Amino acid sequence: MKMTRRTCLTGLSGIAAAGLVSSPGTVHSHETTSEKKIRFCLNTSTIRGQKLPLEEEVDLVSETGYDGIEPWIREIETYQQSGKSLSDLKKKIADKGLQVESAIGFARWIVDDAGEREKGLEQMKRDMELVSSIGGTRIAAPPVGMHGQDSAALDLFAAAERYAVLLELGREMGVTPQVEIWGPSRNLSRLGEAVFVAVESGDQDACVLPDVYHIFRGGSDFEGLSLLNGSAIHCFHFNDYPATPDREKLGDGDRVYPGDGVAPWQQLVDILDHIGFAGAVSLELFNKSYWAEDPRQVLQTGLSKMKAVFQSHSHSESAS
Repeated sequence: MKMTRRTCLTGLSGIAAAGLVSSPGTVHSHETTSEKKIRFCLNTSTIRGQKLPLEEEVDLVSETGYDGIEPWIREIETYQQSGKSLSDLKKKIADKGLQVESAIGFARWIVDDAGEREKGLEQMKRDMELVSSIGGTRIAAPPVGMHGQDSAALDLFAAAERYAVLLELGREMGVTPQVEIWGPSRNLSRLGEAVFVAVESGDQDACVLPDVYHIFRGGSDFEGLSLLNGSAIHCFHFNDYPATPDREKLGDGDRVYPGDGVAPWQQLVDILDHIGFAGAVSLELFNKSYWAEDPRQVLQTGLSKMKAVFQSHSHSESAS
């Protein structure tokens, strides 16, 4: 994609207009991230290996003290296909005091082929209906279909137009799609690419779904997050990564609990504080060793470690 000075300036003005970045004159609160209303969420991939029914996961998430849950679309489909009522599940989640912060689906909304993209939008509509039926208002929008290393290079301007279409569909369905970064992907592996797509969509509802592992795996610097406005991030996938193997060789299964790896948590917490982030942090892991453990213990450990990175690294700013 060829970038010109005019293109860059147009993009920057678009970001400011959409509220995606902090303006130079922004005055940030002196509250630290630990004092803001950050919500703690569980992405159900973290206990996928235990093969629990979705309703049992809801019970565990509530009992272990989380504020929300982030299920996968296939879990909601399995629940529905078993003959159970989605309205009953919605009531159960609400009665447990939980929010459906987001959901994980794999619709091919971003692909170049127009026919495949139309099918992807139809799938996304079905996915959004499922999410809405259980009380959710957000869904991940990863670069499925353009993520393989043999995929064509993505025209980011075209991707932005496709995201704008997706956002319009989301408004109709009451579910906001979030541009998701996938570190090992051929496309949208970098924080800047995801932000570009959100900005150039020209839509006030545009937002991104970052992930600690994916930002590092894709080679972006965490400092890039400091240019965003916290309101442009509704959900942030939390995890950590070990010192070995090398970045390019890391896989999903290498993710560990926040604080158990080498992610720069002081920097991350400072940035989230600076940009005024007050959304949901969702524990998303695929670690097979955790899948072999008692799911209650995994959830308790994960929540404790997410809270600890804020408690250990948050600091009060002095008034100027």
